Amino acid sequence: MDCGTCREALSARLDGEEEPVEAAAVDAHLSGCPACRAWSEHAATLTRALRLRPVVAVPDLTDAVLAQAPTTRGWYPRLGLAGVAVAQVTLGLSQLLGANPAAAHGAGHLFNESTAWNLALGLGLLWTALRPRATSGVLPVVAGFVAVVGVYSVRDLAGGVVSVERVTSHAIVLLGLLLLVVVHRGRRDPDGGRAVGDPPHSPDLPDAPDLPGGPARSGPPRRPHLRPVGRRPAA
Repeated sequence: MDCGTCREALSARLDGEEEPVEAAAVDAHLSGCPACRAWSEHAATLTRALRLRPVVAVPDLTDAVLAQAPTTRGWYPRLGLAGVAVAQVTLGLSQLLGANPAAAHGAGHLFNESTAWNLALGLGLLWTALRPRATSGVLPVVAGFVAVVGVYSVRDLAGGVVSVERVTSHAIVLLGLLLLVVVHRGRRDPDGGRAVGDPPHSPDLPDAPDLPGGPARSGPPRRPHLRPVGRRPAA
């Protein structure tokens, strides 16, 4: 057996493949060929070095990961907001189904608008309880509504137009506004990290260098616009 065939068989043996010749013939050649024995030892050492590596000590990140995880306390305002949303939707459904005919008597289209608003407000609050990011859009609308209704309620209550019971029915919306503020402020952790309930941000890509002679850009790095590569002409 020549050395080339022997080394090919040894390489297959190290890789766990089928040897091209009988193992006894390979071992017999190794016993009488010092060069192939040296080659076999070197190949075995190299294979072991590629497959096995020393264990590298890594830091324990358990405490850091748990510190970044949102606490269960952040769910309490969202659960309260969901309860307010259900109450608001129930109020709208009661108007829609005629459970309060005295309020609907003679109201006409104005009553229909009030019913639609109560339902829309309840659904909006429920959506913000599920998706806290939506508080940025719902909060100004609810705050404006509470401010306007508050002015009219004080005026009508002072003039004897409405009763105290009717004015206190707006407490649901006021409570919803307070919970919206709490949820909106609690979206970010104290260190300015990502919002609770939001998807994790992808790492920032390196900013493109400034062009020679152009104005230097300031502020946070901007992500480059990615375009589909399938539309580019082939090279």
